[in-house]
Amino acid sequence: MNKHPVHESHPEIVKRLKRAEGHLRSVVEMIESGRPCIDVAQQLHAVEKAVGQAKKALIQDHLDHCLEDVVGPLPRNQRASIDEFRKITKYL
Repeated sequence: MNKHPVHESHPEIVKRLKRAEGHLRSVVEMIESGRPCIDVAQQLHAVEKAVGQAKKALIQDHLDHCLEDVVGPLPRNQRASIDEFRKITKYL
């Protein structure tokens, strides 16, 4: 297995995921204690949002660091597709 470098954004991504992990534990406890479905759904939404934001940050970080190492030397006129790809991933 290849070991990839830890990027500057990784600690923040880990922090987001740990926060989501705590929210998810709360959801399980809420269900087990019979809390109203609306409360559970609201908390699940927060978990989903936190994980989605972590995923988006990780993908953007990968594009900014790992992919850039590969395409960086390309002439500007050959980078259009890569630049467009980077822009569209913001909508993930």
